[in-house]
Amino acid sequence: MKNSIKLIAIICTAIVFVTANMAMAQKAGGAWTIPANYKSMKSTVKAGDPSINGVGKENFNKHCKSCHGAKGLGDGPKAANLKTLTGDFSTTKFQATSDGELYYMSFIGRDEMPNFEKKIIDVADRWAVIGYIRTLKK
Repeated sequence: MKNSIKLIAIICTAIVFVTANMAMAQKAGGAWTIPANYKSMKSTVKAGDPSINGVGKENFNKHCKSCHGAKGLGDGPKAANLKTLTGDFSTTKFQATSDGELYYMSFIGRDEMPNFEKKIIDVADRWAVIGYIRTLKK
């Protein structure tokens, strides 16, 4: 009888644990609604320029790496605490996103993705981050 009660208690505990983990699991974010004026934006910095990539990497490491990870795989130390997945910047689908769409997603943000316009004030520095993100492809 005691063994049966212990077994039932263990099973109940396991069910509660599994249910709680499923409820807390991260979900993919919904589709972004990006205004037309951002969709048509083009980068104002020269792609591949080492000095631009250096500025982009420096700002990425300072402002983005904690959630998105060093290689943009969505595995930064803060990512696990978010309700939504941060995404994988290395995928073909992500890299196919236009410069303007990346700009909007990266600097205007939504939900858990904060607005970075006041943290990265210089527009050229923002475009440098976009250029650096482009280097994270597979």
